[in-house]
Amino acid sequence: MIGTIVNTAAIVIGSSIGAGIHKALGEKYQNAMFNAMGLAAFGLGIHAIVQNMSLSVYPVLFIVSLGAGSLLGTLINIEGKFQRLAGRFAKGGAGQGLSTAILLFCIGTLSILGPIESALNGNNTYLYTNAALDFVSSIVLASTYGFSISLAAVVLFLWQGGIYLFAGSISTLLTDDLLHELSLVGGFLLLSSGLSILKIKDNSTLNMLPSLLIPVLWFIIRQF
Repeated sequence: MIGTIVNTAAIVIGSSIGAGIHKALGEKYQNAMFNAMGLAAFGLGIHAIVQNMSLSVYPVLFIVSLGAGSLLGTLINIEGKFQRLAGRFAKGGAGQGLSTAILLFCIGTLSILGPIESALNGNNTYLYTNAALDFVSSIVLASTYGFSISLAAVVLFLWQGGIYLFAGSISTLLTDDLLHELSLVGGFLLLSSGLSILKIKDNSTLNMLPSLLIPVLWFIIRQF
């Protein structure tokens, strides 16, 4: 799991650097960074949607996923519980920043295929590449939200670690078609997060996270 450890460490180190920048920024410049991160999340979301929409083999699946996932997340109240937990460690928009960070770090092809390639073939190239990308992203995010962004490293470690441990049994499930569906739904979640950061519309993006489970369940059902 050396690749996952390197990826996790890159986020912690990047967050430390970004937090140092954050302390040096005045309120006006912090607001400017908030706007920049909101636009970045919005743009990345649109890019993921456009890139994967045409590759989706089940055009209605993302709609069902977003609807059913949002209902389940609202029922569980993920947003409220997460915000209360985040409030113990940081102030301000820590919850929004963490949800954006988790989506950026975890819901991507490199972060999913990396642990599988590492476990099955001993190849950590994907994870090292992902670590470099997450290092830069964590600096930018932490310069906006502070060191609390490093908590996303814990989620990443559990996410990639879980995939690594179960790589043998889930490798056949993680087809290109499923990855496209996950990336499409993840794109909508990133776009939603961007809208919230920009204060255009608060969609309680954290309550939408179960949407990512629906495509996985659908592909599992199709195997029987």
